[in-house]
Amino acid sequence: MIVAFSVTPLGVGEGVAEPVARAVQVVRDSGLPNHTDAMFTTVEGEWDEVMAVLKRAVDAVAEVAPRVSLVLKADLRPGVTDAMTSKITSLEHHLGSTTR
Repeated sequence: MIVAFSVTPLGVGEGVAEPVARAVQVVRDSGLPNHTDAMFTTVEGEWDEVMAVLKRAVDAVAEVAPRVSLVLKADLRPGVTDAMTSKITSLEHHLGSTTR
């Protein structure tokens, strides 16, 4: 499965980079394929391992924030691996084959 998620600490003031970095560090330390951009962190793996990482990420933020908001989107496709890479490769192939 692939899960894109956004964790937002509430009640910590305007600057949230440090609490969010705690969540991203948990994902990076997990060893699962992942990617972080300005809006979401995406992680790929089996259901139980991905959900365990998400829980640890939320818990890491909750250590420094009185409230945590979590948004996630999941793509569940049994038997598919390396989908984070293959989806982008397919997209880039189609972009390269279009004419403008």
